[in-house]
Order: sequence, then C-alpha cells, then structure tokens
Amino acid sequence: MLGTMMQFPLTLAPILERTGRLFGAVEIVSRLPDKSIHRSNYAGVCGRARALAAALAAGGVGRGDRIATLMWNHVWHLEAYFGVPVSGSVLHMLNLRLHPDELAYIVNHAGDRVLLVDDVLLPVYEKLRGRVNLERVIVVPTTGQGLPPEYENYEDFLKQGAAGYEAPQLDENEAAAMCYTSGTTGVPKGVIYSHRSLVLHSFCEALPDYFGLSQSDCVLPIVPMFHANAWGCPYAAGMLGAKQVLPGPNLDAIGLLDLLEQEKVTRSAGVPTIWMGILAALDQHPGRWKLQPGLRVLSGGSALPESLLRGFDRHAIEIRQAWGMTEMSPIGTVCTVKSSLSEMSEGERMAVRTKQGTQVPFVEIRAMVGEREVPWDGETMGELHVRGPWIAASYYNLPDQQGRWTADGWFRTGDVVTIDREGYVKIADRAKDLIKSGGEWISSVDLENALMDHPAVREAAVIAIPHPKWAERPLAAVVLKDGHDATPEELRSHLARKFNRWQLPDAIVFVPEIPRTSVGKFQKSRLREMFADWEWEPTAEAAVKS
Repeated sequence: MLGTMMQFPLTLAPILERTGRLFGAVEIVSRLPDKSIHRSNYAGVCGRARALAAALAAGGVGRGDRIATLMWNHVWHLEAYFGVPVSGSVLHMLNLRLHPDELAYIVNHAGDRVLLVDDVLLPVYEKLRGRVNLERVIVVPTTGQGLPPEYENYEDFLKQGAAGYEAPQLDENEAAAMCYTSGTTGVPKGVIYSHRSLVLHSFCEALPDYFGLSQSDCVLPIVPMFHANAWGCPYAAGMLGAKQVLPGPNLDAIGLLDLLEQEKVTRSAGVPTIWMGILAALDQHPGRWKLQPGLRVLSGGSALPESLLRGFDRHAIEIRQAWGMTEMSPIGTVCTVKSSLSEMSEGERMAVRTKQGTQVPFVEIRAMVGEREVPWDGETMGELHVRGPWIAASYYNLPDQQGRWTADGWFRTGDVVTIDREGYVKIADRAKDLIKSGGEWISSVDLENALMDHPAVREAAVIAIPHPKWAERPLAAVVLKDGHDATPEELRSHLARKFNRWQLPDAIVFVPEIPRTSVGKFQKSRLREMFADWEWEPTAEAAVKS
C-alpha cells in the first residue's frame, strides 16, 4: 500500500522562489576586497539568480553542463549558488588556494565549459589559462575597476538572458553542484551533489541541536564558499530567509570581529585556526567588541583543543564542534551535550565537548577493523564508515577509486575513531597519521590538543618519524605565542599529566609556522617532507611501552 502524498521534487528551485517571495527585504552583506561594504537583499539575489540562469540558457549551456566559479564569499557567488543549479547546469566551486597544476587538472577533469571569476582572482586564472579548455570566461567586477578587453563582464552577461525565461522542471536526483577534494592523497576527486542531497542537508543543518538556524538569525560563513558548499550555510540560510554576511577575502581576526559586531551576527562557521585567531584578539582587546548574546559558532576541519573551548566560554560565545567531509556535503556529526547527561560535572561535560559529536539525523556510522565492527566503548579504535542521503556513493569519473566504498555501501572515511556508549565520536587520527610505536598506537591529535592547552603554545602538529628500534616515534612541531617562551622539557612535563611516558614526543622542535592545506588544516605531509632527514640521537632511548 502506497501513501497518498504528492510526488514533489526536492530541488533548489522552490527554495529560490520561497526566499525571494517571502524574505525579499532581508539583507545580504558582502565585504569587498577593499573592505568596503556592499549591501543587497534576497529580492535582488533571487532576481539576478534567475537572470543568470536565463543568460546561461541563451548562451547554449545545457542541463548537466559544468559552470566553474573562482570566487570569494560574496553576493555574486550566492547568485551563482542558486542561479546555476536552477538552470539545470552544475555549479563547480574551484578551490582558489590550490596549485595551478591541480586547478588545471580539476577544470579539465570536470569538463567545465564556463568560468565565473572575480576580477581580483584573474592572476590565479592566468596561471592556468593556457592549460584548460574553457569556452567562456566571465569576470565579476568586485572592485569597480575596468576589465581587460578579452574578458566578458558578468553584469553585461546577465542582460543576455531571454525575457520570460522559464527554468526547466528538474528531477531531484539531477546534479546541482560539485566540489573536488583537496588531493592530499592522490589526485583530487570530484563529488557531485544532487538537488535532493542539498535540500535534505539544509533541513538537517537548520535543526536546533546542530547549527540552529531561524529567519531571525544573521549568518556569517567564514568557511569559503569554494569548500564543501560553505558547509551548507548559504543554502540553509537562504531556505529560512536568514540574513547573510559574506566576508570576501578579508579573514583577519580583527576585521572579522568588527563584522560580527557591526552586522549583529548570531551564527558563524569556520575552521579552528580562524577561531584561535579570534580568541587571541578577544583576549588582547577585552571589552572592544560587543557581540550578540547567544552567538553560536560551528568549528570543523580539525579537533578543538580544550583551551579554545574554555576561552570561548569565557567570552560567552558558544562554540560547537562538527565533523564532516567533502564527500558528505559535508556535515556528519555535531557535538551537543545530551539532556540525559545534564548531571555531569563540568569536567565531564568538557570531555564530551572535545569530541566530534553524535551523528546527525539520517547519517549512520560504524567503526570497523577489517570486516569487524568495534564496540561503542569509547576505547576501541576503528576506521569510521558512514552512509546517508547526502553522502557520495562514488567519485565523478574515477572508477578505480571505488575501493573507498564497502561492498555493502558504506563510505570509508579514512578517519580512525572511538565511539563511546552515548554515541559520541572522537577522532583519534587520520589513518595515515596514526603513530605506531613498539606495536602500540599513539594519537597525534590527542598530543596536539594537549600541547595547544599549554599557555605558551599557539599551534602544534605531531608527526611520526621512522625509528630504528620502535618503528615510529612522535615528533612535535610547535609554534609559540608572541612574547612567550617554553622549553621542550617544560612541554613534555605538561603532556606527562595526561599521557604515559611512552606516548610523549621524543623530540619537540619550535617552528615559525605550521604548513596548512588549502582549507586551513595542518599539512602533515609537508611536515613529513621537512623532517624527512631527521635522525634520532644514537644514545637516546625512546620511552615506549614494554
């Protein structure tokens, strides 16, 4: 027996229509490259998104054709977020921080036909111009300066759409957008998001226990719009009609705090390195900013150190930890403390908050060792597998990568985790970053977070270094805060409060900075290259578990 409900496709088109009709006066704020403010509203965004769809159709762009963007977070990118998918084409956000070789590979592998590029990013495009097969390059004038004559102007392009254009009726399973992984292991891999997956992800993200969005909120996505759909913020905020503040290329802590205050932001999202900088600015300038009561921020990309959580508590800002991947649209888990755990001590609550959280609705998880699922006991480690309606079932045009999926349809994340009895996931490491010393596993993530809890440490990354006796031993690269000093012995003593002697790094080196990936994560592959010639002192005996 079937239900009697209508077959109504879950696509972005009804969201665009709803947003323009109900919330047309709600502001969209963009900070431009010169730090000036551009103000628009949903009525303008929706009208121009439709104009973009019409212009693409008039230009011969068809359903399924890929339209690339090389753009910062601003209103023009938001127009593309809706206008391209509603036209039946596929929005392909290019990570502007990748090497030109990677970008050229991605554009060609995706088969992009058209590129929308910020005028300030033309130098990035010029580095790959002769190596890509684009038909048109359309430049968004974010600075108001003249464009080179060989490029099309975005504003002129919008005028080319036919009057009375009607967008096609789309199937919810048609492609809407695509992103490529950052390629830290192997070639970058393309993930194609369907209309259905983006709509369902938006509903989930808005739930109170996750990002908790409402129409009265003001959302500032610091996470780039070229990275995993800006974690879904533009779509979820658009669906609900929440004000959006888009920071452009200016991501310094002082400027972001000014923007948070001036625009009365209530929700924001970014990686831990962003929040570390903001916490440092808040501590250095007490009382300078009057932020909105109830400000909630979402952090993802790497684990949060306890010191950062406590620092934000001190400033009455709620910070929630989340975990996800490009292959997951991206949200998989978010950390909120259950009501059933309300009687815990403050220390016990903090121990929960340092974890990556519980699975969001419709995302299923398991931790595996080989073909065996490990118990949810908070101690046994296994590789995290996931499945759900907004999780990729394959990569685009890479059949040799199907090994990332199990025979029964789960995606192998490559993250090694424990899951406790309450269902809270704690990431021990990426599988490739775990340190195996004398037959025992050491979590680099736990060591890093403990090091960053030291008052003198700004950042820390831990890697495995080959060892003649113990196979591998941990080496810690540490960046000290300005005006602070610490010795390796002091830091090892700090770690010894939480770790056994055999787990402590045998070497702690001080560096001016830690290499980062294009999305702000610690780039441990680069650190391993930097210390590839490291030799342990011949007389030094690693303190490992016997």
